[in-house]
Amino acid sequence: MDGEKGSYLVLHGPNLNLLGKREVEIYGNLSLEELNGLLHTEAEKLGVKLDCYQSNSEGDLLDRIHGAVGNYQGIIINPGAFTHYSIALRDALAGVDIPAVEVHLSNIYAREEFRRRSVIAPVVQGQISGFGPQSYFLALRALVYFCGR
Repeated sequence: MDGEKGSYLVLHGPNLNLLGKREVEIYGNLSLEELNGLLHTEAEKLGVKLDCYQSNSEGDLLDRIHGAVGNYQGIIINPGAFTHYSIALRDALAGVDIPAVEVHLSNIYAREEFRRRSVIAPVVQGQISGFGPQSYFLALRALVYFCGR
């Protein structure tokens, strides 16, 4: 995006490619493609550009975070299971100095004990969890407000 103002990156971590098929009682029946489409529609309404990327590989997500410097004003990240143990993602987000919001479809604090700890939360602007797809929309609105478009 060549540093274009009003550009944001959405990163979906491991297993989010299974949205709509995996544990629909927890994650809902919206597919990742449908979620991304709705996010693009919301971005248009807000007058910003959005790139969405999903990977099951920690290294791919790290490369996207590193590549965001000079290309995006903010990052929305759902680190999936990496939330609880990826010091590498944590350090990458801390190292790029780009405002970021951690999102989760489910309320991670109301689930299993191991899901209640985020190593990502201390290095991002904020965390939004438990609102299903609205978690992403709230994060986008928050970043656009915080970054001034």
